[in-house]
Amino acid sequence: MNILILGSGGREHALAWAIRQNPKCDRLIVAPGNVGIAGVAECADLDVLSRADVLEFAQENAIDFVVIGPEAPLASGVSDALRSAGFLVFGPSQAAAQLEASKTFTKEICDACEAPTAGWARFADAASARDHITAQGAPIVVKADGLAAGKGVTVAETVEQAHAAVDAIFDGEFGDMSVVIEEFMEGEEASFFVLSDGTGCLPIGTAQDHKRVGDGDTGPNTGGMGAYSPAPVLTDDLQAQVMERIIRPTVAEMARRSTPFQGVLYAGLMIRDGQARLVEYNVRFGDPECQVLMMRLGAQALDLLLACAEGRLAEAAVTWADDHALTVVLAAEGYPGSYRKNTPINGLNALPETGFEMTFHAGTAEKDGTVVATGGRVLACTGRGATLAEAHQRAYALVDAIDWPQGFCRRDIGWRAL
Repeated sequence: MNILILGSGGREHALAWAIRQNPKCDRLIVAPGNVGIAGVAECADLDVLSRADVLEFAQENAIDFVVIGPEAPLASGVSDALRSAGFLVFGPSQAAAQLEASKTFTKEICDACEAPTAGWARFADAASARDHITAQGAPIVVKADGLAAGKGVTVAETVEQAHAAVDAIFDGEFGDMSVVIEEFMEGEEASFFVLSDGTGCLPIGTAQDHKRVGDGDTGPNTGGMGAYSPAPVLTDDLQAQVMERIIRPTVAEMARRSTPFQGVLYAGLMIRDGQARLVEYNVRFGDPECQVLMMRLGAQALDLLLACAEGRLAEAAVTWADDHALTVVLAAEGYPGSYRKNTPINGLNALPETGFEMTFHAGTAEKDGTVVATGGRVLACTGRGATLAEAHQRAYALVDAIDWPQGFCRRDIGWRAL
């Protein structure tokens, strides 16, 4: 098969790494890709938000299967254009992608199918939102109602912090968006990944992300500073509960609205006292959760994505080894605020690349023969082992072998389970 992956981050590097291992993959192209991805696939300079450009590229390169990595092309309707032209695609339609693109849409779906989630309200102006916050008190959660690259959520510990978050959103920090304000949910967060072909559902793994920038879960939220899989808090019983009360009702409601969901549902969950509530949906693999999932799934990932795209999930199954994976994100100093770009990263060529240790690239490029950092989250050092402690040791050994003075990481990834 000729396979095209859209995206340029650590998630797409992990997908490419896993898909490349499957003998069904004859030619693999990632657009636009990055310097790390170039080690396992061809990279193509392509505007992945342009339906016309992606369609033309797929036709010219005789692509058999398209895997859409990030949320932005999904929200732009790229999957719809490809499907209309007869291409096999992994990723939901533009209408179904609203489960991530619109917080309000997701809350309305949850209300309609009685899926447990936080109480909420939507506001189109700052004054009303501020009044609501003052009346409710803190802690409280403020969300930009749209795509904000994982940064549009503030868990405010004071009313003043919540007011500031509202002001930032209405001042256009993330574009022209309204605000969704939610009750604060206490508990432990975990991520649950489920494939859906529009009717059937197949759980494919659990993970736990670390959103805060600093050790001990301190500092502002980020796109994710590390993750591990599986998540012990998501027991088999709890996974069954989530499927029955949240995932299957959501998929059924989407089908009832004639917007069937086909792709991966990434359910962010809050777990307390043996009960799970939905924090949010993403409609693509999380980053860095994708890195630990792909590390554990390996070549079978392609078979699962194909079964999902072809509507064959009922006959698909996941083969799990009794293993663990952990990834540590190396980010540029200053992230998630302002940071320097084009700082050199040394030591990458000497790193091992095996089924037990892999460094996935996100914000990197090559300049005059040297790999440089071009983004906020730059590398994901990922280890796999028979125990989480073993995976932890392998991941941090990769971190410590990299020479990048302008980078930093959390040193406590996996602390809840370890």
